Amino acid sequence: MNKLQLTFSIILLSYGLNSKAQDLTKYERVTFIKGKDSISYRVLFPENFDRTKKYPILFFLHGSGERGNDNQSQLTHGGGLFLKEEVRKQFPAIIVFPQCSSDSFWSNVEFKQDATGNREFLFQEAGQPSKAMQALLAMIDNFAKKPYVDKHQVYAAGLSMGGMGTYELLRRKPKLFAAAFTICGGDNVANVQKYKNTPMWIFHGEKDDVVPVLYSTSIADQLKVLGSPVKLTLYPNANHNSWDSAFAEPELLPWLFSKHK
Repeated sequence: MNKLQLTFSIILLSYGLNSKAQDLTKYERVTFIKGKDSISYRVLFPENFDRTKKYPILFFLHGSGERGNDNQSQLTHGGGLFLKEEVRKQFPAIIVFPQCSSDSFWSNVEFKQDATGNREFLFQEAGQPSKAMQALLAMIDNFAKKPYVDKHQVYAAGLSMGGMGTYELLRRKPKLFAAAFTICGGDNVANVQKYKNTPMWIFHGEKDDVVPVLYSTSIADQLKVLGSPVKLTLYPNANHNSWDSAFAEPELLPWLFSKHK
């Protein structure tokens, strides 16, 4: 075998391994509709799923770049993590990736951007949920009624816009979630009181030029003041894509799935 053939074979092997690891078709396509509310999502059930048993469930919220109506893009970041063989064996859980439509946001946050590109996020303390959040809440309520969902192990997580949405989920349903983690998200510190009893792990890149790290550190600081069980991990050299580092944390999933209501 010459060098060209060897190189081509290595490329094919690498592609095959990556394709196997990223076989996103294992996530079932579903659309939830209730009245005027509708939301599409992908769901990954545990291997050898048994409807007579109870399983933990995680709702993962994507960022603004994955909004749309293809019911696919939301799996871009994080979808592969839960397909890893070792993860599926060690943590048999139901994983749900809902998709926010392109004309909405998970959170009812507003943001401003100045001439230099600096962004300021205006997180709301109250108010009606966005169209996407309202549909998400209805979908979560529907899942909570399923006999195979363990009500003591319901989790939330999200990155960027999804991190912001995760905080909003926690304040709108403070008694539901056993734990949550957020990556490069943010919230109004006045809302922290509403989810202070939920164990949280917060991640952010210190060089983030999209969502400033201050939005995570201020929440973590307030949670600590309130005596809340919060973990904060900052990545000194990471920009906005700090989810790459967060997903690589060996203790993330063991920590998450160890929490019970």
